[in-house]
Amino acid sequence: MRRATGVIELCATVAGELRAGRHPGEALLAVDPGHLRERWGLVTAAARFGGDVPDALRRVARLPGAEGLTGVAACWQVAVDEGAGLAAGLDRVAAALRAERDQRESLDAKLAGAKATTLGLAVLPAVGLVLGGLMGSDPLHVLLHTPAGLSCLLAGGLLEWAGLVWTGRMVRAAREPGRRRGDPHLGRGPVDRRGGR
Repeated sequence: MRRATGVIELCATVAGELRAGRHPGEALLAVDPGHLRERWGLVTAAARFGGDVPDALRRVARLPGAEGLTGVAACWQVAVDEGAGLAAGLDRVAAALRAERDQRESLDAKLAGAKATTLGLAVLPAVGLVLGGLMGSDPLHVLLHTPAGLSCLLAGGLLEWAGLVWTGRMVRAAREPGRRRGDPHLGRGPVDRRGGR
């Protein structure tokens, strides 16, 4: 999450430097990479010595959370090849990344209730065992030492496992943009959202 926010801030800062009159390479060298420092040397070396800046940005984009840099790389490529305005492109990438981040945060907030309910339901059998023990019965003895108890334990364990796996899959599917129904941007990155190629 910090890297994703760092990419948004980077876009805004580089766009500001470009509007202030700096050359694209100088603007890139002037920004603080923040949480992207791990591989940022690739980008600064490319900008400083006339290397392939879009390729360096794509390499840094492989870091978890830094995927938005692929949109920055595409803007950079279009600006170099077509003479398009890089600052305007970076503003669009930043806006798309902000919208994506806000959507992800909203989805996480909506999924928090489902996850809490799942956790509560997963713990209920243990609560039942504790309550049974407090009431004077010996539920563990019944479960572990009788054929009916072992059958119930096996069936309950399998159902518990299946429920957790199923819920986990639903949560992962909801988080993957390519699987959400009704999303007009299925599987697209930030550059496609602004209409660029």
